[in-house]
Amino acid sequence: MQVETVYPTEFQLHLFHEGNLFESYKLLGSHVYRQNEGVCTIFCVWAPHAQQVHLVGDFNNWKAGNYSLERMNNEGIWLIKVDKDLTGALYKYEITTPDGRKILKADPYAFYSEIRPNTASIVYSLDNYKWKDSKWKQKKAKKNSLNEPMAIYEVHLGSWRVHEDGTLYNYRELAEELIPYCLEQGFTHLEILPLVEHPLDISWGYQGTGYYSATSRFGEPVDLMYFIDQCHQNGLGVIFDWVPGHFCKDSHGLYQFDGTSQFDYANPLDRENEVWGTANFDLGKMEVHSFLISNAVFWMEYFHIDGFRVDAVSNIIYWPNSNTSVNPYGIDFLKKLHQTVCQYDPTIIMFAEDSTDWPQVTAPVHYGGIGFHYKWNMGWMNDLLSYMETSSENRRFVHDKITFSLHYAFSENFVLPLSHDEVVHGKKSLLNKMPGDYWQKFAQFRLLIGFMFTHPGKKLLFMGAEFAQFDEWKDKEQLDWMLYDYEMHKKANEYIKELLKIYKRSKPLYQLDHVYEGFEWIDVNNKDQSIFSFIRKGVKDEDFLIVIGNFTHQTYENYLVGVPVEGSYREVLNSDADRFGGANYINKKVIKTQETSFHGKPFSVQITIPAFSIIILRPVQHRKERKGNGKEKVRRNAISRRKRE
Repeated sequence: MQVETVYPTEFQLHLFHEGNLFESYKLLGSHVYRQNEGVCTIFCVWAPHAQQVHLVGDFNNWKAGNYSLERMNNEGIWLIKVDKDLTGALYKYEITTPDGRKILKADPYAFYSEIRPNTASIVYSLDNYKWKDSKWKQKKAKKNSLNEPMAIYEVHLGSWRVHEDGTLYNYRELAEELIPYCLEQGFTHLEILPLVEHPLDISWGYQGTGYYSATSRFGEPVDLMYFIDQCHQNGLGVIFDWVPGHFCKDSHGLYQFDGTSQFDYANPLDRENEVWGTANFDLGKMEVHSFLISNAVFWMEYFHIDGFRVDAVSNIIYWPNSNTSVNPYGIDFLKKLHQTVCQYDPTIIMFAEDSTDWPQVTAPVHYGGIGFHYKWNMGWMNDLLSYMETSSENRRFVHDKITFSLHYAFSENFVLPLSHDEVVHGKKSLLNKMPGDYWQKFAQFRLLIGFMFTHPGKKLLFMGAEFAQFDEWKDKEQLDWMLYDYEMHKKANEYIKELLKIYKRSKPLYQLDHVYEGFEWIDVNNKDQSIFSFIRKGVKDEDFLIVIGNFTHQTYENYLVGVPVEGSYREVLNSDADRFGGANYINKKVIKTQETSFHGKPFSVQITIPAFSIIILRPVQHRKERKGNGKEKVRRNAISRRKRE
């Protein structure tokens, strides 16, 4: 409860209509205030074309009566002061449209909503939770995510786990179950599918009606705060899947809010999102800028969100229903968004789910970019999955699907996503995409994930992949947890956990993720055997790993691989180990280099490469670094440049 009444000032209203009121949620919506003479609740809404606006709720039997809002300016800000503490009250706005119709709308700025299928807004305060994540915030402020390991576990809370009777876990129960599970697996971040209020479960949250209202499916907003607080206290970052491009068309939501295209484009060709059956935000309206950018700031301020995965960026960069016509309003909005959120919190991380080839998506705005910190590498994902779904004997004909990604891997700061979109709607699970028999499917699954974790870029896995779920994602059911009782799935999980351990403790696998100095091919041309080998490098010259991937069913003994440094190497990962479900063709002993030069490298090692396997070698001894070779300086400059940006 706030201490005194705060009416919007003329300057604040000017900023709202100008598109620059970035804490508009503090003025619009419902707020309870304590005054000298008592307590009041103020309701404020933007409805520019409404003839009249009334407040209705359970406090007035849903009848307008004397609860008429006053129009505060010509641009359509309406307000009413009710001399009561209406905390917990259900309410909506009855709007008289330009053509005289009366429609009921939920509050666009409501902090809490009725649980589906009911749709009323609820007067709710967000000011009472006491956060305990100060150490997390201090630690985060000292790090640059570009140079740190990032392994994201993407989760749909409604189907991760449910009770035996089918009811959903609430936020606090998820804190007790999901957080320890993520820590046990070894992930660094959670990415949660949209949590804004939405009417239909099968939209997974992507068709929202209440952008300021954490969905009531899993409890109250304060319970979500507790969940995120617990994540932070346990060292997990939280990324929020966010949809600023389009919204739900249900009658109580934002669509045709005052009877006209208020939040959406007036032109039907621009307004209607044909793919999802939604309406596109009119990003040319400055009030929509205030609404959406305030929304991002809101989740940062009240829920301590660490990052946003921005959905369907291509639908913002280009005009809806077009892949070629650039939307300048969308570009301007994205630039303003990133400049604003970074001013509020310099540690915030912005991810673009973008399938376009638009340049400089992850370049700073002041360098001519859009301002994201990361972009999902959709090209890598599509090429890799297409390659893996090809039979092993035919992979030599699509060799470039593996190599092509390295032509552009450092043009942006990429995240490698194996997300929910790839394991639903008949696409099959990652495991079941793999060709061959039962054993071969698991072997190639391990190879797929191993290649992902050794390829430049941060990592994202959708829930269920960590134990190689066989069926594709069923959004109305929980994950197939019983698979942990089966040996191969249990061993697949052991592999994922070991891979995450190696990834997080191996600087060459993340330190220079986004600059070409961090990667070097050893053999890129062996299409006949479909074997790829490369080097991942850290900042220091002595920090490097050798990675070899065999994408065929053939095992090779005494296979020669060129290496850059003389000495001894040890196998730190072999996906064919029996503890991971493999045939155990591993290289147990220390591997000593030969004087034979190979693959353009001065030395070589001879190893066994099992079928459908990935191997990581680490040097255990090597020559003393030559002074003045300049390599370490180049790499340090590269990482320093990223920090400055």
